[in-house]
Parts: sequence; structure tokens; C-alpha cells
Amino acid sequence: MRIFSLTRWWGIVLKEFLQLRRDRITFAMVVGMPIIMLILFGYAINTDPRHLRTAVLRGDQSEFTRSYLAAMRTSGYFEFVREVENEEDARAALARGDVQFVVNVPTDFTRRLLRGERPAMLIEADATDPAAAGAAIASVRELALSVAKKDLGGPLAPLAGGGPPFDVRVHKLYNPEGLTQHNIVPGLMGVILTMTMVMMTGLAMTRERERGTMENLLATPAQPLEVMTGKIVPYIFIGLIQISIILLAAVYLFRVPFVGSVLILYTVALLFIAAQLTIVITISSLAQNQLQAMQLTFFYFLPTMLLSGFMFPFQGMPGWAQAVGGVLPATYFMRLVRGILLKGNDWADLWTNIWPIMVFTIVVMSIALIFYRRTLD
Repeated sequence: MRIFSLTRWWGIVLKEFLQLRRDRITFAMVVGMPIIMLILFGYAINTDPRHLRTAVLRGDQSEFTRSYLAAMRTSGYFEFVREVENEEDARAALARGDVQFVVNVPTDFTRRLLRGERPAMLIEADATDPAAAGAAIASVRELALSVAKKDLGGPLAPLAGGGPPFDVRVHKLYNPEGLTQHNIVPGLMGVILTMTMVMMTGLAMTRERERGTMENLLATPAQPLEVMTGKIVPYIFIGLIQISIILLAAVYLFRVPFVGSVLILYTVALLFIAAQLTIVITISSLAQNQLQAMQLTFFYFLPTMLLSGFMFPFQGMPGWAQAVGGVLPATYFMRLVRGILLKGNDWADLWTNIWPIMVFTIVVMSIALIFYRRTLD
């Protein structure tokens, strides 16, 4: 019976440390992942978003309307970014996602207020994400009371007694009941496609390199672009099948409304799948084995989950986190899917979120081609 040797044991320990030092991706995972998660959860995640983009349809200008708009701005929840000319422009801005709120001040607001008729001011809200709009919506009626106490004094004091002198009506558009399923389930399309396309496809392509299949392809006269596009076509069909399954479950199981075009949805899905597969090609060109491919995939998947607006309101993140999320195609795809399903957006409304995905695909495909050619050497 052999005796346990501390010398042999210590040699094995040193060997493992040397192996970790040579495996730079694993070392980066060990050191970098805690730092990334601390930064994301400590600074980027905010479930109480403020400075939400707001437009004004100003039919009446008086000290009372200006005071109420100033109170909204001072609350920190609203940031006025534009004025719209009519209701059609207001709805178009909400549909495109340019603004999240529109304050509609009627033309006879001040006259009716001074008559004691308790006029109504309308606030239209994009309620596709209930968590993003909930706190801001809850604050608008309290602001009416604060404005009444401040501005209705002297001979106008009787107007402020017994409750707010004017009513603030909130119309929650696209998700009036505030159901989280209507926001989460469409977003799952982006998460599931990212997980499937990047993780599973990346592992499959890296496994071919380990088994020597890739070397056989490199020995053929096929061009890099031909090899890459030929290998990803089957996974495109897998992605479309997944989209169909999620869509059927969303409509018939979770009762998510579908007011847009099926053709537009599948076209947008194809663009997103193409963007994700360019990431796959880049990862498979960089990774030497399946473990490295899994680690690189996780580095990409974690920001996609946290910074794309799937789990936490995108508007609540600081500027630097929104900049990182603005690079990820999942951020735009989730807006596209929610816009098609809940708002019925057409191409004109969707274009602002389509072109970033196309640019991402072209840029990452160019990078993938560069790394693929290096593997030829």
C-alpha cells in the first residue's frame, strides 16, 4: 500500500496552478466575473427608473399648467424632451418608443378650472413595461394636490378645498392591466434565442474543431464566408422553430395580445438570429475547446440578460449601462417584439431599432472573418 506523498501532491497542485495561468480565458472568468456582477448589480440595476422621456401636447398655457409641468419635472420621474403638435404625433412617438409619457393639456383647462368645474388633464403612458412606469404613474395625482396648495390662494382658495381642483387621468396604453406576462413573455424570445444560438451552436462548432472536422473543412477550396454561412443555415431554422413555439405559447397560453404582423415578426427574428450567429462564429474562432467556448458565451450572455431591458427597466440604468446595453442586439430585438405584439408597429415605427441590429451583424461578421482567416494560418 502506497503512502500519501506530500511531495507528489504538491507537484499536482503546482501543475494545476500552472495550467490555470496558461488558460487565460479561465483566469479571466475567475477574476472578472465577480467584478462584472458586482458592477452590474451594484450600479446598473435600478427598479425605480427616473427621468423618463415625456412629451407635452400643450393646448393651454397658464400659470397652473406651467406649475403642474414644473412639479412633474421636479419629481424626478419625468424629463420633458419635446412638444407634439397633435394627438397623432403623440401616439406615433409612444409607438416608436421615443417617449414613455405624453401630457395632454386641453385647450379650455384654465377656464374650466377657474369656474370650479374640475377639468381633467390626460397623461398617456406606454405601459408595456409595468415596472418602468408604475412609480411615475402613482405620483401624478399627488402632484395635483401640491400644485393646488401652492397656486390656489387668496380668492381662489375655495377651489383647493375638498380635494384636487383638477383631475389627472392616466391612460395606460398597450398593457392597460399592467400584466407582467405581456412584457416578460415577448422578451423571452430574445433570451431563448440568445441562449440557444450562442451557447448551443457555439459549443457544437467548437466540438467540431476538437474532433478534427474543422481541419477537413479548412483543407477544402471553400472560402471562409462559404464555410461560415453554410454551417449556420441549419441553426437559423432551429431559431425559427423556437420563435414559433414561443409565439404560440404567448398567444394561446399566456394570452399576450398580438396586434402586429406575423411577416414583420419573422423578418425581424431572422435579422436577430443572424446577429447572434455572428457572435457564435467569433466565439468558435477564439475558443480552443468547449470549456473556453462556454466561458466566452457566459461573458456575453450575462450582460444580455441584465442590460437589455428584459429583467430590469432599461430607463432606470445609468448612462454607461445604457451605452453597454445599446451595443447588444437583444436590447433592440426585445423592443421590436414588444412593439409588434403589443403596439402593432409597422416598418416605419420599427426602423430605429432595426438598423442597429444590422450594423452589429456587419461589424461582428467582419471581425469573425478576420479571426477565421487567422485560424487558416
